[in-house]
Amino acid sequence: MAGHSHWAQIKRKKGANDAKRGKLFSKIAKKIMAAARAGGGDPAANLTLRYAIDEGRKVNMPKDSIDNAIKKGTGELGGGNELEELIYGGYGPGGVAVLCEVVTDNRNRTTPELKKLFEKRGGKFDDSGSTQYKFEQLGVVYAKGDAIDEDDLLELLIEVGVEQEPLKVDDEEGGVWEIRSPVEAFSQLRKALDEKGVPVEDASVSRLPMMPIPLGEKDAEKVQNLLEDLDDHDDVSNVFTDAEFPR
Repeated sequence: MAGHSHWAQIKRKKGANDAKRGKLFSKIAKKIMAAARAGGGDPAANLTLRYAIDEGRKVNMPKDSIDNAIKKGTGELGGGNELEELIYGGYGPGGVAVLCEVVTDNRNRTTPELKKLFEKRGGKFDDSGSTQYKFEQLGVVYAKGDAIDEDDLLELLIEVGVEQEPLKVDDEEGGVWEIRSPVEAFSQLRKALDEKGVPVEDASVSRLPMMPIPLGEKDAEKVQNLLEDLDDHDDVSNVFTDAEFPR
């Protein structure tokens, strides 16, 4: 199921070692800089910045690093003026779509590097971001499954304007609720869960596939290798796919 695939990707990132965590801090700092540059340094008035800051806090990024990234983005410190946000796409093994959100200070370097990664793993690169139509931008929250029962959760979702029913996506004890919301209801959903005392395992505005493509074991391994290569690139902040991986 698609929810399981998305949650599995998040759990894999949560288990990143220290070396990868340092790279993750760098990527999040670039996202914070780009958001602050585009919409100002006040997270209360700049939702994109608020989400990027939340992402940093979620992985225990030091507060000083977050504050400095905001200041670089607003111009109070040097180093944030050259960044631009791009969306690149392509196709991987098995015909699955791949979408990359990129923050770079040099697209002439980044574009050929990503093209090479796609080709190395048997994929096809497209710098126009043409695969965007295969994805829907939604808020996605993963909440601890045994912290709230389904009836109470459904009532909470109705109150904050979320129509899609939650889904249990983890077989571990208690499970995990996957809750998908319209982007405009995302902040209110997170606030409501917090007020109810429901622990949140992960929360982000993400791009989810409209029609997931199931993969066999062989293609799944190839696609996973491509996603890991892309995710490891310094300028790639997020990678999305419509692949549905076997359980």
